[in-house]
Amino acid sequence: MDVSKGFLLAVIGALAVLSLAIVWPFLQYVLLAVLIAYLLTPIYRQLEPRLGGTNAALVLMIGSTGAVILPFAGLIAFVASDALRLAQRLGESEIDLGFLERVVAAYTGQEVDLPAAFATAAENLSGVLVGSAPDLVGALTHALIGIGLAAFLLFFFLRDGRRLSAWLFEVTPLPPVVQRDLAASVDDLMWAVLAGHVLVSAVQGTLAGIGLLVAGVPNAAFWTVVMILLALLPVIGAFLVWGPAAAYLVLTGDSFAGAALFVYGAVVVSFSDNYLRPILVDRHVRLSPATIMVGVVGGLYLLGVMGLFFGPVIVGGLKVTIEVFDEYYVDR
Repeated sequence: MDVSKGFLLAVIGALAVLSLAIVWPFLQYVLLAVLIAYLLTPIYRQLEPRLGGTNAALVLMIGSTGAVILPFAGLIAFVASDALRLAQRLGESEIDLGFLERVVAAYTGQEVDLPAAFATAAENLSGVLVGSAPDLVGALTHALIGIGLAAFLLFFFLRDGRRLSAWLFEVTPLPPVVQRDLAASVDDLMWAVLAGHVLVSAVQGTLAGIGLLVAGVPNAAFWTVVMILLALLPVIGAFLVWGPAAAYLVLTGDSFAGAALFVYGAVVVSFSDNYLRPILVDRHVRLSPATIMVGVVGGLYLLGVMGLFFGPVIVGGLKVTIEVFDEYYVDR
């Protein structure tokens, strides 16, 4: 490698790091724009011949801002505030969890304050959702800037998506056949994650959350997010929340609400998983539940709430890239 080439690569690396640092505070909104653009591209291609590229992108951008981006920001803020309220309640709680704490100590050898641990976990989840804004004004300002940025990027991703894709294919130093195979594999992976797993889990967790809300379980928004995550687990999933919630209602004297929540969960929530997952998952790439769960949990902490979608794609992308490498570059 000559000096000029090495110097240019160093400049590219430095600018890439600086660009990532610039984007990072609003990474969730950038990823949200990427996700919406990916989902709306088929619709954009239907509208483009009739309205023109700019008008079609503008119509979809305005519609998405009102229907998706604004509700997304509001939902995240609401769930984060619900998590903070739960953390405050747990921190002030006088509930005796001595039996459970003794069980944990017996199995782990560590003394633990469960109410404080649960409160810390709720605070951490709130921080993951809204970032590190120091106060409400800072969080609101960050959200407004992020909403505007997401809408702006969505417009250009839709209108100039073909040119961006063509540029990426041009600068990627891979043969065209490898690029096409890799792009097709990643596309199948995206739809498998979105339609076959995340969508089903979101539906199941939301249905269970509605049950908690109607039954009068406190902090239903926070527990809904938890159940969406747990719904990615096979077999048990969201039951880890709505099952104990039903038992809690019965033990606190509200037997009717507890029984109704249990029946609702066993019939409606479980049926939604058993019905939707085979229909949607079978149409796309099959992914191991371990891949999905690791991607979701790790992605949530690394990328914020958008890690729910992109975390499994990144982990699954490693798998499909290795498969493409094995197919084209490993001598047999």
